[in-house]
Amino acid sequence: MIEVEVKAKINSFEDIKKELSKLPAEKTKTEYQKDIYFNSPIVDFAETDEALRIRKTKSETEDHIFITYKGPKIDSKSKTREEVEMAIEDEEKAKKIFQHIGFKEVRTVIKNREYYKYKNFEISLDDVEGLDPYMEIEVALDDGTDYSEAQKSIFKLFEKLNITDRFERTSYLELLENKK
Repeated sequence: MIEVEVKAKINSFEDIKKELSKLPAEKTKTEYQKDIYFNSPIVDFAETDEALRIRKTKSETEDHIFITYKGPKIDSKSKTREEVEMAIEDEEKAKKIFQHIGFKEVRTVIKNREYYKYKNFEISLDDVEGLDPYMEIEVALDDGTDYSEAQKSIFKLFEKLNITDRFERTSYLELLENKK
């Protein structure tokens, strides 16, 4: 799957929620996310622009655990990249497997995320521990699909929401690491 994603720093969640209601975008869920990031014993993911994480989620109705690999970004305007994700049963066992084969735990990123749906867009408002408020707009495409039109439509939606700057290609992990 190709994840076409653009992230922007926002001033306030309340202002954006008002704009989302005008679209109208529908709130689909609120979720707590705990992401544990790992680095490879073979290559430095910070240098190759890749990511490997275990994500534990909790919402009003369900809990999930996933392993996610994110490939390097494939353009200079967005966070578009390949994403491979699978559900797992046990966070601690997965961590232990990674550690036994040489992967090192880098950092845990904690966030509360509100999801909204508008047409084919998934919009999230992200309250990340240690960072200012952010919003992401994403479209998921099949591998090999041209992503340029999806990317343009995401930027047009940001414009509709009165966001024309403050875009961020850096991951939350990198933003937190840069604050050290």
